[in-house]
Amino acid sequence: MDIREKITRRIAQEFKDGDLVNLGIGMPTMVANYIPEGVQIILQSENGFVGLGPTPPEGKEDKDLTNAGGQPVTIKPGGAFFDSATSFAIIRGGHLDATVLGALQVDQKGNLANWMIPGKLVPGMGGAMDLTVGARRVIVATTHLTKKGEPKILKECTLPLTAKEQVNLIVTELAVMEVTREGLVLKEIAEGVEVDEVIEKTDADLIVSEELKTF
Repeated sequence: MDIREKITRRIAQEFKDGDLVNLGIGMPTMVANYIPEGVQIILQSENGFVGLGPTPPEGKEDKDLTNAGGQPVTIKPGGAFFDSATSFAIIRGGHLDATVLGALQVDQKGNLANWMIPGKLVPGMGGAMDLTVGARRVIVATTHLTKKGEPKILKECTLPLTAKEQVNLIVTELAVMEVTREGLVLKEIAEGVEVDEVIEKTDADLIVSEELKTF
């Protein structure tokens, strides 16, 4: 199992029947492929529809049916299409139970930086600012380290923020961490991973849960 699958499979366990969920561009879109059997959630895409299904089989893509990142998707029976104004009214109106977003950095206070690196050309923030503030629960899907081997879970973000103190849960290939008033709580570690390894690769201060589990 590759890192991205490991992260998104774990996040897919977070939802319950009837949840309305938005999946961000990139790795978060993979969560749709791993929703547990028997759990029925409704996926919303900020480009204007609800009822997203899994990625279509190769050769069965519909060029007019894509998610916010332009990737081919399917739509489930009962799904609906609408304009951007309605889509963002759903988001800003607090109707989303959760959103799953990627991160460049996230810190122990729940701050998120995921839209730009100064000096680099970026397409823009997209819907991330609205999603982080509008959704009832914000889940971050990210690798634990950057490609250069630097921690992405920090004491304090150094990149421009997308949102301040809005993140609730962080899931990486190594760990599941919850942002609480007391600090960042290490709730789960991946099978075969030691607590010391997670601490070593995390810049943020971690509170190790007394009920630490593996996933």
